Amino acid sequence: MFALALGLLALRFLPVLPPTGWLIALLVLALMLLPFRTYPVAFFLLGLSWACISAQWALDDRLKLALDGQTRWVEGRVIGLPQQTGEGVRFELADSRSRNARLPKRIRVSWRGGPPVRSGERWRLAITLKRPAGLLNFHGFDQEAWLLAQRIGATGTVKDGERLAPARSAWRDGVRQRLLAVDAFGREAGLIALVLGDGSGLAAADWQVLQDTGTVHLLVISGQHIGLLAGLIYGLIAGLARYGCWPRTWPWLPWACGLAFTAALSYGLLAGFGVPVQRACVMVGLVLLWRLRFRHLGLWWPLLLALNGVLVLEPLASLQPGFWLSFAAVAVLVLAFGGRLGAWSVWQAWTRPQWLIAIGLFPVLLVLGLPISLSAPLANLVAVPWISLVVLPLALLGTALLPLPFMGEGLLWLAGGALDGLFKALAWLAGQLPAWIPAEVPLGYWLLSLLGALLFLLPKGVPFRVLGLPMLLLAVFPPRELVPHGQVEVVQLDVGQGQSLILRTRHHTLLYDAGPRSGTFDLGARVVLPSLQKLGVKALDMMLISHADADHAGGAAAIAKGMPIKRVVGGETEGLPAFLGTQPCNSGERWTWDGVTFELWQWPDAISGNPKSCVLQVQANGERLLLTGDIDRAAEQAMLASPLAVSTDWLQAPHHGSRSSSSWTFVERLAPRSVLISRGRSNAFGHPHPQVMARYQRLGSQVYDSAEQGAVRLQLGAFAPPVVARSQRRFWRERLP
Repeated sequence: MFALALGLLALRFLPVLPPTGWLIALLVLALMLLPFRTYPVAFFLLGLSWACISAQWALDDRLKLALDGQTRWVEGRVIGLPQQTGEGVRFELADSRSRNARLPKRIRVSWRGGPPVRSGERWRLAITLKRPAGLLNFHGFDQEAWLLAQRIGATGTVKDGERLAPARSAWRDGVRQRLLAVDAFGREAGLIALVLGDGSGLAAADWQVLQDTGTVHLLVISGQHIGLLAGLIYGLIAGLARYGCWPRTWPWLPWACGLAFTAALSYGLLAGFGVPVQRACVMVGLVLLWRLRFRHLGLWWPLLLALNGVLVLEPLASLQPGFWLSFAAVAVLVLAFGGRLGAWSVWQAWTRPQWLIAIGLFPVLLVLGLPISLSAPLANLVAVPWISLVVLPLALLGTALLPLPFMGEGLLWLAGGALDGLFKALAWLAGQLPAWIPAEVPLGYWLLSLLGALLFLLPKGVPFRVLGLPMLLLAVFPPRELVPHGQVEVVQLDVGQGQSLILRTRHHTLLYDAGPRSGTFDLGARVVLPSLQKLGVKALDMMLISHADADHAGGAAAIAKGMPIKRVVGGETEGLPAFLGTQPCNSGERWTWDGVTFELWQWPDAISGNPKSCVLQVQANGERLLLTGDIDRAAEQAMLASPLAVSTDWLQAPHHGSRSSSSWTFVERLAPRSVLISRGRSNAFGHPHPQVMARYQRLGSQVYDSAEQGAVRLQLGAFAPPVVARSQRRFWRERLP
């Protein structure tokens, strides 16, 4: 079983999938080894080959390259729970078909300003189809892996559509609509998350509170909820039997086990049967089965069987962070409670699991690049029993009693009030101690932290256990690798149709542009700020906003709220938030940080908008970088008369490679060796323009496009080739063109 698990998990770490012929050979070899009792090798190969075959099926189901960007009429059935947002609706289509084209089995679409969509309905939609993709940064969320794990073969934007058939068998959506109509202190979305496992209705501020306090697992249905419900049903029947209230002709133990598992399975189906729910149902079923047979059940066996059960059913589950967190949390509890001599007091049983989970999950959160809540142990001391014993029973019972007038609504009103009180307390705690995003930790220090966590979780008296804490601290305070004197590390982030670059010298950091913001979708908060924190940046010496357009300045407010900034400079001070205290761009200003020279330029005749962009030139050991914002041809011609119009090694293409910029006289004078382009994939503006790309190709410039290669990292002053995020080989990522 352990060898099978290793084979299934190995898929997550493969840079490429083996060819089909090799997969068949591995499968045949595994079957041939079984008669010779070489079970570990055979089951490892069985797990690996099955995982690779399943992954290849998912890759083959992706949208064909020839259909990428095309708008087609598609017929399909809405599945899952559509997500209503302030701007429209997002949902998934199954059984999709289009004339003269084979489409993936599942398509995820968004409809801006679209009508209400219900699960189970059939629609005919005009969709602009796209291959699965997402922003790709060195330390960010991997959208491509998530889409593959969901087996979504295409995404798209709906232009128009018509409903062909009403909803059928959409009982989960019906329950959600009933819950939305209930008055629950404004916490209807939280109750829906608890009952149905659908957290799409929670506001961004609520998610931030849950993340800061380490209580996300309480509003995302997990094994704790499933196990609690099964335990309540089992305990209720056992109590009735003990006090003579259970029919004597019915043996109480089979009924208790059967009804407890039925309740757990029913709740799992109501919640959508995700990975944590699958694990919990398997483990609850095993525990009840062993209890029914009066046999002792080991602690690790159910966990291992649940792990294999989940991965055999869905090998791609290992691509999701929630999979690792779910099983790691249970493994920590098994390790902490197993092999202990003597009973714990009620206080110890209540408090110790929170601290042990915080320590045990620290290396897991670290390697997954997720925020770490410092207040989680304290928050969960109150939140876990409050949700488990008050909010969840009221929410489930209220949902079940909704057909009864006033009864269900009253219970849900009480559940909403209890949940609202908890959120207010958590919000206060999050304000005092927000989540911590640690800096990137080298692999060696991470392995030491993992070993330290394991040692610390062992019982008292185990040799060398005391070394666990200092080994953990090595990952908390790892030695920081400084940029060499006279050089600057430049990272162009992948922020879609926008721009943001981080420039780090030995002791200083400058941020050029802050990424886009559209409505509540703020890439300054989602990408730029976490990237700065992952690089170990505690404060910015300067944030330079080229101009006030939302794709360059939209994330500035979130970054200013997230970390101290000594100075803010902008090409357009009037278009930026007043609290930033933005200073105007002083053309000709020049300064030196750690042997690296910086110089500003701005077209004096520019009135506003793109031509007023503040341009930055950086020189390190004779290697030059020019960041131009969105200047147009007129500003380019004016710049040719400035000291910055010299041969340049690295050029940030003006205005994302727009046709209105990158004139021939400009690029010929600068003669860039390499060009950086920051833009969104399949953007509506057609950036970069083919004529612009032809000019750079004519000069022999190497182009690094964020839409194709993701984030780019270079060491200015070292005259070394850059590193692009897509060069980190993963089997689910398309190869570089």
